[in-house]
Amino acid sequence: MITAIREVRRAKGMTLDDVARACVPPTTAQTIGRLETGTRTVSVGWLNRIADALGVDAGDLVSLPDRPDIPVAAELGADGAHAPRRAAAAVPPKPTPEMVAITVTGGIGDYRAGDEIWCVRLAPGGYARALNRDVLVPRPAGRFLFGRLIGREEPTAQGGGKLHLLPFGAGQRQQVVADPPWLAHAVRLVRGL
Repeated sequence: MITAIREVRRAKGMTLDDVARACVPPTTAQTIGRLETGTRTVSVGWLNRIADALGVDAGDLVSLPDRPDIPVAAELGADGAHAPRRAAAAVPPKPTPEMVAITVTGGIGDYRAGDEIWCVRLAPGGYARALNRDVLVPRPAGRFLFGRLIGREEPTAQGGGKLHLLPFGAGQRQQVVADPPWLAHAVRLVRGL
């Protein structure tokens, strides 16, 4: 089986060790390297574990002739644009049921009018994964708060948990939201040029 594990891992900006640690249960970077190069056979179980660690579908890790991959024409770095050292493909994002989007109608913070921010919804038990990331939090009466999650308080016997957000507008103060039913953290910025 020809896999695209290395290409997807590099496209996600992850090292072998990052993927190994993200696997459940964790494994070694050496094992991931062997699976990438084909020196070790990739079973369906391994394919699923690695796909979960990379945050993609297992099908994204298998090279299929009819899949519409986007060829990488150049790599851009501090020294300019140059041809890739080996053939590579960018994996197009696939929406999942837990995804929501934000459309930006006016520039704020690092975001410009016309941007789309793709977010993944998290239940209260997963809020720690969104610390120091941009998040969308529902508020009462159909309102929302969007900002950087800078802190969270665990629920106590006296009351529920609280999230501390720093909005992006100039001069805005920290906001505290108590017991939101979910939050969505930003995972991809789609910007037209």
